[in-house]
Amino acid sequence: MAICAGGIGGPPEERVELLAILSTDSDPAIAERARHAALAQPVQLYLAALSHPDADAHLFAYCAENLGDKPGIADAMAKNRNCTPSLLVRIAAHLSGEGIQALLDNLTWLEHDPQLIHALRKSTVATPAQREMLDEMQKGPLSEKELEETAEAEPDPVKRKTLVQRLAFMTVVQRLTLALKGGREERMLLIRDPNKLVQKSVLQSPRLTETEVESFAAMANISTEVLRVISLNRLFMKNYAIVKNLVFNPKTPLDISLHLFPRLNATDLVKLGANKNVPDTVRSAAQKLHRKRKMGGQES
Repeated sequence: MAICAGGIGGPPEERVELLAILSTDSDPAIAERARHAALAQPVQLYLAALSHPDADAHLFAYCAENLGDKPGIADAMAKNRNCTPSLLVRIAAHLSGEGIQALLDNLTWLEHDPQLIHALRKSTVATPAQREMLDEMQKGPLSEKELEETAEAEPDPVKRKTLVQRLAFMTVVQRLTLALKGGREERMLLIRDPNKLVQKSVLQSPRLTETEVESFAAMANISTEVLRVISLNRLFMKNYAIVKNLVFNPKTPLDISLHLFPRLNATDLVKLGANKNVPDTVRSAAQKLHRKRKMGGQES
């Protein structure tokens, strides 16, 4: 009762959290008193309380029930990892673009509650890029044909069978999580996933090595979008082997190959000029550049 009356000191944001807890007290008189006191508190105190990483579950439930439409509340709940997906579904309509992005950046919620994806897709404030991501996440598991095509990257038949069995019933969000947190074998498989979000997640994995990217850059059986993403990464482009593999890959978009091939050394430039697998434009440009360099060297 002292807490309800404001007779106990301490940070005011802690008091609103305690009021949220007491609003569900087994004593009806205390619960009623707490609810009245909680409703009288300014929204700013709830925003401060929701920002605490150890915020109590009662606080999230109270805010979802009573304050979800107040400015900033929904976003603050979305940014706190202690909030449960079921509560986020209830306040999804009040999220801003920033709040939606916070959820897209944390796949845990989306993985555990597909209804949250459905609720976010109804948002009128989602950006085109966010809406595209949500649409991709809504897609179902891989078809049998897609599974077979994806699994071709694994040469070991035993491992291939095991990976296919794992992927068979995975949703897009689950495959996104696996792409980010899985091992090398999973990344080598998922880089060929037909869903471009999964492909990009492989390239964003904190466990990804440059050796793996070198292999990706040489693959002629992955999407051109993957090759383009690799070419736009400054860190990857510092690796000569990655640059070389992209230029020699017949699947690499022409504009990327023409931009990168001048970085090849003399030996590789000659090989490129004789490579009949690359487009004629690239091969011809490589031959011209080699002749130009050779003439320049003779003049000097």
